[in-house]
Amino acid sequence: MPQAPNQSVISRPTIVVWDVGRVLVEWDLALLYRDAIPDPAERARFVAEVVSEEWHGQHDAGVPWSTMVAARSAEFPQHATLIARYASHWLESIPGPVAGTHDLVRRLAARGVPQYAITNFGVDAWAQFRPTFPILDHCRDIVVSGAERLIKPDPAIFELAARRFGQAPETMLFIDDNAANIATARALGWHTHHFAQGATALEADLLAHGLL
Repeated sequence: MPQAPNQSVISRPTIVVWDVGRVLVEWDLALLYRDAIPDPAERARFVAEVVSEEWHGQHDAGVPWSTMVAARSAEFPQHATLIARYASHWLESIPGPVAGTHDLVRRLAARGVPQYAITNFGVDAWAQFRPTFPILDHCRDIVVSGAERLIKPDPAIFELAARRFGQAPETMLFIDDNAANIATARALGWHTHHFAQGATALEADLLAHGLL
């Protein structure tokens, strides 16, 4: 009977696979409404109940903006103008890079370490975002959930990525801020780093693995 991979006896990874949101770039839906909803409490309530991260998850899974906005506007007609802003002002939800991680990408690239990415990102949002983010040029390939209609932490997206990258799971270090995504990758035999303590902790882990 096949046994689960045991990372304690697997050699060090030689490849780095990045998550994008909240690892390489900051993301906050509330930023879409800084001007449109000036009151902080009202704005927080709106992004918790109407244009929420849970609702946005449909886009990461492959539902286009046009479908989502139309359905949500029908559900909350009093907020139709604000809901439309979700698509029209999307890039405002991405204020800039996560501190310290871009330097790590560049250092890995300078050492010739192969880099890839697996991201939960909708097709429409990715089309707007990707041209604004040249640090991703260091990635040899990027698996985008909306394009594949597979979303982390589904094991299928990790299996697809390994096939597409042409790399065995035990050769790759996967970096993600979401504990569920990390758990899936680890169960499939990937090396993992839970990005919960910032770039300094990640740098230490990359050094420990011999990648830096």
